[in-house]
Amino acid sequence: MTTVAAYAAPAAKAPLERTTIERRSVGEFDVLIDIKFAGICHSDIHQAREGWGEAIFPMVPGHEIAGIVSQVGPGVTKFVVGDRVGVGCMVDSCRECENCLAGLEQYCLKGNVGTYNAVGKDGEPTYGGYSEKVVVDENFVVRVPDGLSLDVAAPLLCAGITTYSPLRHWNAGPGKKVAVLGMGGLGHMGVKIAHALGAEVTVLSQSLRKKDEGLRLGADHYYATSDEQTFKDLKGSFDLILSTVSAPLDLDAFLSLLKTDGAFVNVGAPEEPVRLNLFSVISGRKTLAGSGIGGIRETQEMLDFCAEHGLGAEIELIRADQINEAYERVLASDVRFRFVIDTATI
Repeated sequence: MTTVAAYAAPAAKAPLERTTIERRSVGEFDVLIDIKFAGICHSDIHQAREGWGEAIFPMVPGHEIAGIVSQVGPGVTKFVVGDRVGVGCMVDSCRECENCLAGLEQYCLKGNVGTYNAVGKDGEPTYGGYSEKVVVDENFVVRVPDGLSLDVAAPLLCAGITTYSPLRHWNAGPGKKVAVLGMGGLGHMGVKIAHALGAEVTVLSQSLRKKDEGLRLGADHYYATSDEQTFKDLKGSFDLILSTVSAPLDLDAFLSLLKTDGAFVNVGAPEEPVRLNLFSVISGRKTLAGSGIGGIRETQEMLDFCAEHGLGAEIELIRADQINEAYERVLASDVRFRFVIDTATI
């Protein structure tokens, strides 16, 4: 066991505070990672404040982890000391079910083991990336390509793969009109990736406040959803709408923006149920869908793609003692576009 410093929420809705946690000893197939940077995801806030249901405390959030391998177990074959690596939203799965065998560990039929707010196979709670070090099985670690600096790579482990996976699955590319709903931590990566895939990209945001940045990041068009004219002008326009919004939406209004056979895919997860008139999908043979993160293989593919196209996250680097302030700023949509913790300040 190794004692490391971390920032944890001691209870639901309580401010995060500096503490120490125990990391397991490095096992045969484990990798010890010195964490350099950890992104702050909106889902960290949902879980630390029990917005998605009962949680495990004390909680060390963080599933956007980038760092350097400092020790490997005797059976490790994929990594060596000094490698630049990342860890995303899960650190284990059953590895035996149909989905795991297909490289879809994120949809493990027995449930994957979350990087934090979960219980590992050893019966111990998992602690995330707001900490100095982490021990992870080599099969749930990915390599950060040399073309990406670790600070802008960290958010790709959630924000990057959460947008890349559905864009690839629903065939975003040349000839396809893709709308990204929401221009935040997830949305800005959705714009970058959809543009790099060759799609015609439109941002749908509450206001035009971030229009210049959206166009700079690769959007071809930018519309305000607070303007009723937007829904008239764009009716029947899109092959795919990727919703990164974590607030309840008027789904019927947004479904009207799809072409026949279009898909509205949710990656943002509101805490409240949403309403839907089924005629909104019946008319036009439309799909209302959801998507989680990606499997380990696809996450590596995403990192390689982002390195090839020079796609890092747009970040604001903060000290660990600014985490609570950062949470409030995320809720106020006051970040361009992802907070990343410099873990040297823990």
